[in-house]
Amino acid sequence: MNQLQNYACGQWLSGTDKGQELFNAITGDVVATASSKGLDFGKMCEYARNVGGPNLRKMTFQERGMMLKALATHLLSKKDIFYKISWATGATKADSWVDIEGGIGNLFTYASLRRQFPNETYCYDGDAVRLSKNGTFIGHHICVPKEGVAIHINAFNFPVWGMLEKVAVNWFAGVPAIVKPATLTSFLTEAVVKEIIASKILPEGALQLICGSANGILDHVQNQDVVTFTGSASTGKMLKSHPKILEESVPFNMEADSLNCCVLGNDVTPDKPEFDIFIKEVMREITTKAGQKCTAVRRIIVPENLVEDVQIALGKRLAQNVIGDPNIEGVRMGSLAGQSQLNEVKEKVEILSKTQKIVIGSFENFEVKGADKTKGAFMPPIIFYNDNPFKNTDCHNIEAFGPVSTIMPYKTIDEAIQLSKMGKGSLVSSIVTADDKIARMYTIGAACMHGRILVLNAECAKESTGHGSPMPMLVHGGPGRAGGGEEMGGKRGVFHYLQRTAIQGSPTTITNILNSYQYGAKHIIKNIHPFRQYFEDLEVSETLITETHTVTEEDIINFANLSGDKFYAHMDPKSLEDTIFKRTVAHGYFVLSRAAGLFVDPPKGPVLLNYGIDECRFTKPIYPGMTIGVRFTCKEKIENDKPLTAANGKEMKVGIVKWVVDIYDASSDEVRAKIGVEGTTGETVGIATILTMVQKKKQ
Repeated sequence: MNQLQNYACGQWLSGTDKGQELFNAITGDVVATASSKGLDFGKMCEYARNVGGPNLRKMTFQERGMMLKALATHLLSKKDIFYKISWATGATKADSWVDIEGGIGNLFTYASLRRQFPNETYCYDGDAVRLSKNGTFIGHHICVPKEGVAIHINAFNFPVWGMLEKVAVNWFAGVPAIVKPATLTSFLTEAVVKEIIASKILPEGALQLICGSANGILDHVQNQDVVTFTGSASTGKMLKSHPKILEESVPFNMEADSLNCCVLGNDVTPDKPEFDIFIKEVMREITTKAGQKCTAVRRIIVPENLVEDVQIALGKRLAQNVIGDPNIEGVRMGSLAGQSQLNEVKEKVEILSKTQKIVIGSFENFEVKGADKTKGAFMPPIIFYNDNPFKNTDCHNIEAFGPVSTIMPYKTIDEAIQLSKMGKGSLVSSIVTADDKIARMYTIGAACMHGRILVLNAECAKESTGHGSPMPMLVHGGPGRAGGGEEMGGKRGVFHYLQRTAIQGSPTTITNILNSYQYGAKHIIKNIHPFRQYFEDLEVSETLITETHTVTEEDIINFANLSGDKFYAHMDPKSLEDTIFKRTVAHGYFVLSRAAGLFVDPPKGPVLLNYGIDECRFTKPIYPGMTIGVRFTCKEKIENDKPLTAANGKEMKVGIVKWVVDIYDASSDEVRAKIGVEGTTGETVGIATILTMVQKKKQ
């Protein structure tokens, strides 16, 4: 019999006892045993901190992103292996796609985030804060990787996605991981980890795996570690209150199963497309993964006058649902993950039956195609009706983690909102409505108790990712019963594995610490124009002080005619009464355009193109007769792994450079006095950050 292996301290190790038997959810046959007996969890944590952590932290965000991209590409090439194994968990091909390719997709997504981070081992957060009158003392926030290990305790329902959606984030942040999948389906997780380790894409110590019990691992956590948990709320609460978690103030992210709901708007009638959209969405969430999803719809909230219509339409849909062996053509729903899970769901259904009645489905009367339902962990969808959900509240408190849901009526949208919040915190809620006023009312009213809200209508339903699909760039988690945690969310998720530290000092010092120019820092002046230099040669804080230009009335008129912008403040001096302007004023975009004329070096060189503008502000008016100059400073250099293709087909390696365009008032005192401009010579009148694509030396 195959015994699953654990990957600890750089070695594949079997447990020292027989371990727990794991079963094929379709046939009931034993597929493997799993044991962690003999593993030293303390040594595993130290190995991650002392080997994996340093290896990841010496890599830049750019390098970590490329690592994730390479790993995702490799795993995608091995997906057929994973699909074959996934069948034994009871998953259909569609279920497995969500788990396997959805998980790999998380790696690709976080790989793409590298372009939003500096090519450094650390990053900074937000903008600088001015802390003194003259700007010589500022503050900022630096974010560095935690010097611990991410311990992920995952659920059985997504043995691949559950792992990859978490490790993608901590690896990108520079933190190693120990993964503990639920033992029930850990044979699939083990197969994926074996391919990851065999690829040798990750640095040593970045990943370890425990297939058996991890009881006792929290005894070894330290304050730089992060623990995440996905599973039942009761188990999560027990782990969250572990003495070491409390003593060491270890961040603990909990994503618990919740009583999610789908609401049908009271504007929808059976003849509208939104009615069919609602039925399809509820049907999908009941049957996908046989209802074993932390985001599955457990409460179906519908207008009281449509209860019968919904029940009939949903019953017809579910009657067409074919349950059985996922390898058999036509099967739409597989089994639960195992007999233990089936028994648990049956117990919960029995409890729920005391306060509400089953209107669709029966444990005794259902068919299974291509398998023996007495051996596999099969069950049919079970739909309850609760005629008084404000009084009979078991449906808001008890979750049967399978294809089980409850229809309940409401009179007004306010009642629907109240019912949705009676779940005491959910990962997701959805509402199907064609009325955006109803959508707004529901979203604002229900958001405090839900981690995500999906609004569906005929306009977006075709491309919608669905009620039950957390997206890598959006947060996944929820308040209250859902755990009170948050994961993924693009950049937001990365910061969970970084220590944010406030730093204070002079602009020059903060610039040198962050390697990102801060306004007011000392400039580096060279005898060569910045546009004459390749990407590698440019230095942060390198500055060109341009020649100046005196703005004229003719400039303003010509720009107005060229651009078509004849706003009164530029063209009509008689309209300036009760405005802030003393006389007709230059267009802000003229000032920026003329600034470009001052800092651009025209001949062909390493600078290939203007890539865009990140931000732009016009802080003081510029009147005819005033003179402007530009302090043009290299703010930040960003690596770019995509070469630029020239018109002749030749590829060029390039980087992206951010520049501060600091447009200042260079007028003489006489001119300023004549026009009545307050302030000081050299004062910033406009500021922008532009991006250019700059060629690299090494091609």
